[in-house]
Amino acid sequence: MTEIGKFLKKLRIDQGEVLLTMAQKLGVTPSFLSAVELGKKKMPYEWNLKIRSAYRLTPSQEDALDEAISASEKAVILDFGEASPNAKKLAVSFARSFSDLTDEQLDAIKKLMQNEENK
Repeated sequence: MTEIGKFLKKLRIDQGEVLLTMAQKLGVTPSFLSAVELGKKKMPYEWNLKIRSAYRLTPSQEDALDEAISASEKAVILDFGEASPNAKKLAVSFARSFSDLTDEQLDAIKKLMQNEENK
C-alpha cells in the first residue's frame, strides 16, 4: 500500500465512509478507488482538489495529503501548454537542480508558493 493509499483509507475510515461513498464523491468506481488505495493504480491528479474540497481538510490534513502524494509519486508530469517561455525555462531549470536543493531552500520555495496561493 502506498502512502497515498494509506492516507485515503484513513480519511475514509475517519469520516465513517465505506469505499463506495468515497468513490462516489471522487466520481470513480469503488474498484478503481480500491486499486489506488492498494497501490495498483496511480491517484489521478484531479483528486488532489476533489479531496480537499469534498472533505474540507484541515491544514494538517492538507500537509499530510501533500506528503502522501509526494511519497507516492515517482515522476511528475507538467503541462506547459499555456505556460510562458519564462515559466517553461524556470520549470526545466528547477527539475534539473531540485535534488541538489537543501531542505531549507525547499522550505523557502514552499513558503513562497503558499504565500502566492493565499493572495
